Amino acid sequence: MLLFFTLGLLIHFVFFASIFDIYFTSPLVHGMTPQFTPLPPPARRLVLFVADGLRADTLYELDENGTSRAPFIRNIIMHEGSWGVSHTRVPTESRPGHVALIAGFYEDVSAVAKGWKENPVEFDSLFNESKYTWSWGSPDILPMFAKGIDTNGHAHRPSSRDYKDNIKKVDDGVKEIVSMFNHFYGNDGKTTFIFTSDHGMTDWGSHGAGHPSETLTPLVTWGAGINYPQRVSAQQFDDSFLKEWRLENWKRLDVNQGILPVDYLNNTDLFKAESMFTNAVQILEQFKVKMTQKKEVTLPFLFTPFKLLSDSKQFNILRKARSYIKHRKFDEVVSLCKELIHLALKGLSYYHTYDRFFLGINVVIGFVGWISYASLLIIKSHSNLIKGVSKEVKKPSHLLPCSFVAIGILVAFFLLIQACPWTYYVYGLLPVPIWYAVLREFQVIQDLVTSLLTYPSSHFVGYLLVFTLGIEVLVLSFFYRYMLTAGLTAFAVWPFLTRLWTRAKVTSLSWAFFSVLLAVFPLMPVVGRKPDISLVMGAGLLVLLLSLCVVTSLMKRKDSFRKEELLVHLLQVLSTVLSMYVVYSTQSSLLRKQGLPLMNQIISWATLASSLVVPLLSSPAVFQRLFSILLSLMSTYLLLSTGYEAVFPLVLSCLMFVWINIEQETLQQSGVCCKQKLTSIQFSYNTDITQFRQLYLDDIRRAFFLVFFLVTAFFGTGNIASINSFDLASVYCFLTVFSPFMMGALMMWKILIPFVLVMCAFEAVQLTTQLSSKSLFLIVLVISDIMALHFFFLVKDYGSWLDIGTSISHYVIVMSMTIFLVFLNGLAQLLTTKKLRLCGKPKSHFM
Repeated sequence: MLLFFTLGLLIHFVFFASIFDIYFTSPLVHGMTPQFTPLPPPARRLVLFVADGLRADTLYELDENGTSRAPFIRNIIMHEGSWGVSHTRVPTESRPGHVALIAGFYEDVSAVAKGWKENPVEFDSLFNESKYTWSWGSPDILPMFAKGIDTNGHAHRPSSRDYKDNIKKVDDGVKEIVSMFNHFYGNDGKTTFIFTSDHGMTDWGSHGAGHPSETLTPLVTWGAGINYPQRVSAQQFDDSFLKEWRLENWKRLDVNQGILPVDYLNNTDLFKAESMFTNAVQILEQFKVKMTQKKEVTLPFLFTPFKLLSDSKQFNILRKARSYIKHRKFDEVVSLCKELIHLALKGLSYYHTYDRFFLGINVVIGFVGWISYASLLIIKSHSNLIKGVSKEVKKPSHLLPCSFVAIGILVAFFLLIQACPWTYYVYGLLPVPIWYAVLREFQVIQDLVTSLLTYPSSHFVGYLLVFTLGIEVLVLSFFYRYMLTAGLTAFAVWPFLTRLWTRAKVTSLSWAFFSVLLAVFPLMPVVGRKPDISLVMGAGLLVLLLSLCVVTSLMKRKDSFRKEELLVHLLQVLSTVLSMYVVYSTQSSLLRKQGLPLMNQIISWATLASSLVVPLLSSPAVFQRLFSILLSLMSTYLLLSTGYEAVFPLVLSCLMFVWINIEQETLQQSGVCCKQKLTSIQFSYNTDITQFRQLYLDDIRRAFFLVFFLVTAFFGTGNIASINSFDLASVYCFLTVFSPFMMGALMMWKILIPFVLVMCAFEAVQLTTQLSSKSLFLIVLVISDIMALHFFFLVKDYGSWLDIGTSISHYVIVMSMTIFLVFLNGLAQLLTTKKLRLCGKPKSHFM
């Protein structure tokens, strides 16, 4: 089994690494022939102002007094130049914005592995293609930044007075630099000025995504070669900005990145046509180089060219454009060049993703093979599904291994003659041994098919549909938390669709009640919630009330409840009371600007340190130990809570207790075992492997329930894929001085507490249902890999860093779910089976 998990780890690492070869390769092309416009340029120099994080609306709008915050730039719009809105593209970050402005291409997605400060591939820009370049501003981005807007936006928000007042400083700075340039060059009229921004900013002070407040940036140009303001009576746009900005009568010229905005140019129609033609031919050169590169490493009979831009079509468009220029049909030239640019960009994307289908198919074949092999291993070693099928032992044939060796050689030769990178060999050859391992189990497959044919087809199709629906709900819950609500609601109905309702009415009603109660949490907001200490206090009171009821109930059973166990529970109740006091007094102290009291800090850290030790002092009986774990972890969770999430572990634990009981009922119903009281079952017994049984069909449901509850713990009150969805105020009972590592560790422990509660409960489920951990891991592995196959197709190579990073996070989470489960299972076993004593020697146990 160790060899299986080691190989599985290696295979999953390859599957994970594959997304960077498939989705995150650099689209940049090198080796093009430079293109030049044959006519002399109108300007001898360009001055580019880039205001970091400046929104279009904030610059153009008037203040409450009806005056502009940037009077100099407003005057340019009305009397000297052209203006509009530049539609930037995500990710709306500083480096990508400047790369688009200075180098003329969108962000290189392969930079996701290096962060936003590094370029994975070298490229040409306006700077190194100019005779001289002087730049001031951020040293890692180089173009001149207008001072302080982005910093003010993050600190004070774009709607703040600080942010808006800073625009006046920027405006004054631009006015001063323009005056200096004009004076230095003697007002020769050969300077072009451009004022724009790299990205905008949301109302809450962030950027990086695709909200209009982040993508709409200002563009104001004036000077040599730029059109003067054009007065118009009416303009048609999809927004109402013109009226808000009181610029309805000055022609607005919006710009999308990538294509020369000829409407801004104040020059002859011939110059505009020639410039547009040069723009188109330069992009066409990139297309040609990309096509040649792909053609050289692909077998001729397998190469499929981009049909929309064949060699003949390129020639015809270029010939027609030259003919139009000759006959002075300049508008037709511009239109034709825009069409050529559009086709060339589509062609570039086509050749850039040319191998994506081939690589994706190889990874999918490997994925399906691995899932099939894991499923066959479950059926062969851990189930009774094929036990009754007669087997005929056959002598192993050499045909199968020889066939797969031949397939491997053919695949390697196919990749070799196409000069493919070494990673292609890994993705191409990995499915070969995996599928060999699958087909070696041909007898198991044959027996499985024979066994399934005895099943009623309607039952088989029904089970398959329910399983598929369950997987889809799990996948969708990573994007839409309310899908967890839908799943938990379905869980609530489940007992009433079976015979459980007739056998255990109270248990069924309790299951339905707590499932519906837990289903409320995914509907609650994540980001932007305000602290509400009254909810934390309410959660603490509920824990105390529950403790009182449980302790009273246990004290009635004098034979099973000793004084030292009572002392442990009273200690945990005291810890809960202290946690409530610390939360309340810390909040009051912080509101009074008096900081975190030292005594509160000591109590908080002591509670955290003891939370994993005190449960080991309690009885190893299932009910007492689980209740002790809940009380200890709840004390810590209360200290880390700021609002409604404090109730979440309590409701989750109540549902887990009911789950243990309901699983006992299902096994008793099927006649597998008799029901025992949870106060009489000892956790220490679960090491006896002779008690483990073979898997039944219902165990797939149990494993699915476990995965679903773990995903609910992931997204119940936040988003594990983004630590930003958790509030830093959660750690204020432990420390208030900013310490990223310590704060991050505390928040991670807060996230882990619901997982630990679920896994401890599942330890009890395994014990009471005699389910083997090994077989459970294999089922979870199959479920998580099916989910991973979904997320493989959902990985994004476009959009904001958040979108791209989240899609990778989802893929990694489900890929590592089994490993994560092993870690959690080890922690849960430690908490449930180990026993410490306050005094005296431990008792000896004899067989």
